[in-house]
Amino acid sequence: MIIGTRGSRLALWQAHFVQDQLKELGIESELNIIKTQGDRVQHLGFDKLEGKGFFTKEIEDKLLDGTVDLAVHSLKDMPTDHVEGLTFAALSYRASVNDVIIVNKAKAVPGKPFQLADGATIGTSSNRRKAQLIDLHPGLVPVDIRGNVPTRLEKARTGELDAVMLAAAGLERLELDLSDMVVIRPNPREFVPAPGQGVMAIQTRKEDLKTRKLLAPLHHVTVGECTNVERSVLNMLEGGCSLPLGVYCEQDQLGNYHVWAAFAKAADAPVKRVQISRSTRAGLAEEVVEMLRAD
Repeated sequence: MIIGTRGSRLALWQAHFVQDQLKELGIESELNIIKTQGDRVQHLGFDKLEGKGFFTKEIEDKLLDGTVDLAVHSLKDMPTDHVEGLTFAALSYRASVNDVIIVNKAKAVPGKPFQLADGATIGTSSNRRKAQLIDLHPGLVPVDIRGNVPTRLEKARTGELDAVMLAAAGLERLELDLSDMVVIRPNPREFVPAPGQGVMAIQTRKEDLKTRKLLAPLHHVTVGECTNVERSVLNMLEGGCSLPLGVYCEQDQLGNYHVWAAFAKAADAPVKRVQISRSTRAGLAEEVVEMLRAD
């Protein structure tokens, strides 16, 4: 099987992870590294890039023309509208779902929110993160940054910025040494992550039933149920990666679903927060959207 993937260190970790899982099933594979718009255009924030799927479109094109058999993506990068002819064959386990604030030790101020002083600069190009950061610490100054995880991390390490915000899953998967930094881990129920955060999506052609059947054992059912709620909320709000929306759904041991959501109309707009618990997923995403839209 040929696996399509981006070439960043994290994307390659994810592709190799799936490659190892396939090997356990007796399936040999090789990687095909594909550059996307999001990789090529590093000087613009996500909200300035054209359309949706700027980390996925070129890979999906290679899937459609048969160059690759499957693709490995971060689920949070995936548009909620499936490209015609493509489908998810499996969703991975869920790594740590929370965002992490990495603070330069010399800039840390114990006792302040996130250990950051008023006027502190924090690097992130995510409108979701900007909105919630300002909501929880109005004195912060978000600064747009792009690049891979190590590149962004270096901006805090060198003191170019006071801090950066990154997904915990990427930091853990790359096993980066953060011993020289102050690491703040907000609770995902308070600082709500992106829909699908911490999950890898394995995508293939809808008509390729043989490949879909081979990949089926890799699918995590509960992860699929919870991220479906999260992505349904995103879809109903007609948003992509630049929408200031966080949604996190988890299932408890009794089978009940708990959802936390945080939504702003813009990165600098007030944040509306909701929390709902239900025994079923039926109508759950619709209820979350209704509450987020309510005045």
